[in-house]
Amino acid sequence: MSKGATSRAVVQEGPRRLRSAEFPLPEIGAEDALLRVEACGICGSDYEQYAGALPAPFPVIPGHEPVGVIEEIGDVAAGRWGVKQGDRVAVEALLPCGYCRECVAGRYRLCRSRGFISGYGYISTSTPPSLWGGYAQYMYLDPHSLVHRISPDIPVELAVLFNPLGAGFRWAVELPGTRVGDTVVILGPGQRGLAGVIACREAGAGCVIVTGLAADERKLALARRFGAHHTIDVEAEDIRSRVREITDGRMADVVVDVTAYAVEAVTQAVDLARRGGTVVLAGTKGPKPIPDFLSDKVVAKELTLKGALGVDYPAYEAAVRLIESGRYPLAEMHTHTLPLEQAEYALRLLAREISGEEAIHIALVP
Repeated sequence: MSKGATSRAVVQEGPRRLRSAEFPLPEIGAEDALLRVEACGICGSDYEQYAGALPAPFPVIPGHEPVGVIEEIGDVAAGRWGVKQGDRVAVEALLPCGYCRECVAGRYRLCRSRGFISGYGYISTSTPPSLWGGYAQYMYLDPHSLVHRISPDIPVELAVLFNPLGAGFRWAVELPGTRVGDTVVILGPGQRGLAGVIACREAGAGCVIVTGLAADERKLALARRFGAHHTIDVEAEDIRSRVREITDGRMADVVVDVTAYAVEAVTQAVDLARRGGTVVLAGTKGPKPIPDFLSDKVVAKELTLKGALGVDYPAYEAAVRLIESGRYPLAEMHTHTLPLEQAEYALRLLAREISGEEAIHIALVP
């Protein structure tokens, strides 16, 4: 890169406060790299960060779902990651230390040295070299980064689906141990709910049921398109009675909650799981208690409850390979491609704050 070159970026300075900024491009050494961002997907947690519900060390450059091209890379980093200049890569959100007990055991999502959230989109611009988020033209790749090569032939707005699809594989299959023939209920038809449908069908689930609201009609139709056997409008039908009817009273082997803020989904999940079943809680609720939660139901049914934080390497790899396979009409899941200048509009659109327009998946492009 020419000396003095800069990158344009969107900076969040506080709740609902975004601005445009320029940052100098860093010098790249042996162990790091520079990514030219082609697009960055928008996650529901991006909106939570924007709204102030998810703490961040402001000011930050948001964005933890970037896909781009390796612009510069050091020799050590190239050898470690197995990539070279010019390769297109998807970048994992987390930046684990790689040395603590959890990292060495393969549970780098729980890295003890890096705190609750340490990764792209959550590091202050006051930390050199500032370019720590995907809402930018360029992003710095720290030596602890984890990257996945992805075909340059894939439209970039589909390539950035690697993150929600990875969540689908981990949260709906890997964590609960979904097996061939299982009945799975997915609460919430957003990006990760739809990704869960795909992952469960790939795993051979025998019956996939997706729930949503009346306003989710388009998403529920897409869930059926991706292979869901049944969808339930929880405002028109009693979810417990409907699942009981579908399963002949057996209920679900696996229930996955990916709803945002909907605290009632937790008690629904416990009720919908069969005796000995598994419940995965992945949808964050903020600092809100769960009303009418009876832990004795967990005891009496011998349920397994699991929390889901992030995605791991195998799930991301499965997601990338699935995108490259072309087996699913993923273009129907992507609804908006918007420029960086419309980042605030995109965040509000995803959160249904823009009347008259519905979004499922949005990609920001520099």
